[in-house]
Amino acid sequence: MIQRFDIDGNPNLGVSILAKDNVAIISPRLQDSYVKTIEETLDVPIIKTPICGSNLAGALMAGNTKSLLVSEYAYDHELNTIREHGIDVNVIPGSLTAIGNVIVANDNGAIVNPKLSSEAQEIIKDSLDVEVVSTTIAGLDIVGSAVAATNKGALVHPDASDEELDLVEDVLGVPTEIGTVNRGVKLVGACIIANSNGVIVGEKTTGPELARIDQVFNLFEGTL
Repeated sequence: MIQRFDIDGNPNLGVSILAKDNVAIISPRLQDSYVKTIEETLDVPIIKTPICGSNLAGALMAGNTKSLLVSEYAYDHELNTIREHGIDVNVIPGSLTAIGNVIVANDNGAIVNPKLSSEAQEIIKDSLDVEVVSTTIAGLDIVGSAVAATNKGALVHPDASDEELDLVEDVLGVPTEIGTVNRGVKLVGACIIANSNGVIVGEKTTGPELARIDQVFNLFEGTL
């Protein structure tokens, strides 16, 4: 299933919300109508909590069904809220605090910003129990913004090379295609909320963009 909405006019949904196959992390301030759509589309439990005191969980978290990852600036009470729901969460050291922008991961692998330290990469490997590869995508080190990935597929910044697409497909272990969202926006990871059950995109996303998203994420229940 694919749904479309903007959050108070903002189409950068992947910055605001983190979604995996076992959980979605959202702001406590998110309107009930949006919460209902997220629940229905992604079919996962929802945890309402700030991250690092912010409402931008998607930009500040990454992970897979094994564990979620946050920076050292996350508050203990936020981590405890997540853990109380049975979700593992680990802290990544270093100066790169927008974890969702610098890591893209699923249950098969993780691609990370080359500036992440070896210590941070080791924690990611152990926490997520996957292979970790550091690289840029389309010349960008914000790989979490350049790629939107689930356990079914990955949509990648349209300027990515064939070699980069092959790398994403190899590391994440899913079919990979280039694409855009919100009428030509290339930073798909910053704009898409997705898991294996569904996808949510901004209101301006066009029919051809929806068709590509439907195809790459292997969704067959139609679009709205």
